[in-house]
Amino acid sequence: MRATLGMRAAAAVAASALVLPLLPAAPANAEPDPARIVQTIVASAVKKHLTKLQQIADANGHTRAAGTPGHVASRDYVAGVLKKAGYKVTLQAFEFPFFKENAIATLERTAPAPKTYAPTPPDGSSVGDFATMTYSGSGDVTAAVRNVDLMLPPGPTPSSSTSGCEAADFASFPAGAVALVQRGTCTFQVKAENAQAAGAAGVIIMNEGQPGRTETLQGTLGEPTVHIPVVGVSFAVGQELAGTAGTVVHVKTSTTSEIRTTHNVIADSRWGDPNKVVQIGAHLDSVVPGPGINDNGSGSAAILEVAAKLGAIPTRNTLRFSFWSAEELGLLGSEHYVASLSPADLAKIKLYLNFDMVASPNYALKIYDGDDSDATGAPAGPAGSDEIEKLFEKYFNTLRQGHVGTDFDGRSDYGPFIDAGVPAGGLFTGAEGVKTPEEQALFGGTAGQAYDSCYHKACDTIANLNDKALALNTGAIATAAVVYAFSRDLPGPDTRPTARTAGAAAASTGAHADHGHVLTVS
Repeated sequence: MRATLGMRAAAAVAASALVLPLLPAAPANAEPDPARIVQTIVASAVKKHLTKLQQIADANGHTRAAGTPGHVASRDYVAGVLKKAGYKVTLQAFEFPFFKENAIATLERTAPAPKTYAPTPPDGSSVGDFATMTYSGSGDVTAAVRNVDLMLPPGPTPSSSTSGCEAADFASFPAGAVALVQRGTCTFQVKAENAQAAGAAGVIIMNEGQPGRTETLQGTLGEPTVHIPVVGVSFAVGQELAGTAGTVVHVKTSTTSEIRTTHNVIADSRWGDPNKVVQIGAHLDSVVPGPGINDNGSGSAAILEVAAKLGAIPTRNTLRFSFWSAEELGLLGSEHYVASLSPADLAKIKLYLNFDMVASPNYALKIYDGDDSDATGAPAGPAGSDEIEKLFEKYFNTLRQGHVGTDFDGRSDYGPFIDAGVPAGGLFTGAEGVKTPEEQALFGGTAGQAYDSCYHKACDTIANLNDKALALNTGAIATAAVVYAFSRDLPGPDTRPTARTAGAAAASTGAHADHGHVLTVS
């Protein structure tokens, strides 16, 4: 096949430009030549892994989400490649709350004047008048609506409403009715649990009504503790249902909401100083509606190929490759992993590199801003994160390739490592955000459009990739892995605190989030 521009760029990177400025000099003895190692890691091999992940999704309901057969098959494929490459592979089990919306939900007013409201479909392809809450139960209910402590008109500030936050709000609630509650103050889970305890047959949660809180409410209950239908609606729909006496609604949801077991895949090289671990990670799971080939097959496939090529190479430091599960439900796999480490084992991890979406079709080349040098106000990473950022900057500068910064905003698996004080960095090509004119000038593509218009959708397939972005980032990932595998002076201080201050950790993310489904709590 004729080489694409991206593949030619990767070849040029490996063959010439990177050798002197970025990689350690080849030793005089028989030790491996880092520059030659990088040359063996190419984007065409990464695409083969991506093709396999697409085939796995095709054979398993078009998804590789945690808790599904598609994820199990993805896990087994990755583990098999790593074992063949010589790694010690561990499947780390953990339980997590699984959720799937099995069918399009129904919300309609049956009295006094019938009206059907437009649903938000399970694949998120559009936003309707209402949306099924994540971890809603199933049910088919026709019942009267009962307003619960609503604040109409809404208060002056967000969370002025306390609707449904106290059991006392349901003191006179008629069992079997549908509770209409308002966003504000407490979590959606608390509101829904209080309604369920009062005998509600279903729950409608309306947005609160202040500017920025009027659109259709798409949120989560956090875990599968509610067994009745729970849907979110816009402020306008909520007002409409609340303002008419004798309102009766039909609410129907079909969901799977339960605790399941999934696995992280952790692979340790058999070489290097076990007290100096260079950890590299990407999440392997997709969202339920799609195969997740850019998000995040791209990052997973790239680090898998790097791992495959480095498995037989005696390195100075230990390499650890991590393929996280249940990232899409709030970084659950990486959080479980970091929480399970002893202080001594945590201290052995000298840095963490994260790669989540590295081939977005309308890409920008984004480097995590380790020192807040972009002055966006987001917290800097732990000491040493600035050095990782500079390594990636030097890589792209050597290629005369533009790049931009991106914040540590808590939306991917670097979050738990940063919170534990581990220097971190990585690359990102954009998700649902919109490309700027300045980025179009640097990278081409189309300003004013999403970096990935198929983000979290069924169309995130093998066709949803930019080969140039994949090749450039594969070269960057390979270079960073090799530099740190052989480095005598890893980023960060020789000793570090076991965790960031609580204030800094809280500032990095106000709520658990994946890169798109923020787990809204009030």
